[in-house]
Amino acid sequence: MSRPRRDTYSLLAHTLALLVHAVTLALAVAGLAIVVTGWGVITMMLLGAILLGTAFALRPRFGSLPKNGEAPVLHRADAPRLFALIDEVAAVVGTRGVDAVVIEAQPNAMVSTYGIRQRRVLRLGLGLWEVLSPRQRVALLGHELGHYANGDTRHGVVIHNALYSLASWVYFLAPKSHPTLPERFANWLMAVPRWAAYGLLVLLDQLTLRATQRAEYLADEAAARTGSTKAAAELMDRLLITAAVDTELRRQSVAAHTQGRRSTSRDEAEAGLWERLADHIGSVPEREYERLRRAAALRGHAVDSTHPPTHLRRRRLAEAAEPQAAAVRPTEDTIAAIEAELREARSRVARQVIRDYAS
Repeated sequence: MSRPRRDTYSLLAHTLALLVHAVTLALAVAGLAIVVTGWGVITMMLLGAILLGTAFALRPRFGSLPKNGEAPVLHRADAPRLFALIDEVAAVVGTRGVDAVVIEAQPNAMVSTYGIRQRRVLRLGLGLWEVLSPRQRVALLGHELGHYANGDTRHGVVIHNALYSLASWVYFLAPKSHPTLPERFANWLMAVPRWAAYGLLVLLDQLTLRATQRAEYLADEAAARTGSTKAAAELMDRLLITAAVDTELRRQSVAAHTQGRRSTSRDEAEAGLWERLADHIGSVPEREYERLRRAAALRGHAVDSTHPPTHLRRRRLAEAAEPQAAAVRPTEDTIAAIEAELREARSRVARQVIRDYAS
């Protein structure tokens, strides 16, 4: 298995990120020193408070799990078979599993960290999970966990938070629209630091972009090893129809709201939502996927700016020397057990979709 290289770009990116965090620390130290030494002097205390407030706004974020019922959060005790499958996939790609799984509606999936101890969380969008076959689900897990195994720099707390801090600088220093005379002066005064922050943001983004896109290819290799090359390629096809998934969820929500205000109508819409979504996407013919693949190649479709074009990722899988068989093969009993573990979360998220997607 190929591994990411710690090349010059990576070293420069980490150096730049550490400098960004050093500026935030310097602001905090300077603000505290000014408050302490200038205690009782209003202007000094105000300046110190501004510096401390700025440092607080730019502080590193360590992430957190959803609170107040925003989304279902599963831990090992809640879904032992799901976590066992995740652990099995993680072992194949050469990493460890996750500490929590957040269930959402969006047709997407991602891994991230939360808390000071940087525990791992998998955010699993049912809009994607429910339209995949068991093998494709394994490939999806292999891809996401592959980011940890391959050392994706943007998933690291240092660079991720540096990008956030620089984006915050650009936001705070953005010029006022329709400014008054004093605001025009402030816009002019902030032009140099604003463009400096923007330049550093672009530089850090470009320094990490190559490594991040390479990490996506390595994650695709992990998907092929765990779920099979065929399942990984089919997963790419599903990524081409995420817009159709989102449209269908909105249509289901609108239909439930327009059928009347009876609670039974809403209950019926929620009860069969994911099955209807799976049937709808399952009815998409192969010729439509072929059309979407051709269109994606022409338009350069990508999941987002950090991902390589989808058609290049799929071609790379297709051109592999030998197609790989699935290393992880969940049994029917495992699949049924995971479905049972997700039943309550599926119902809660379906309720949220019917209630909110139409708005």
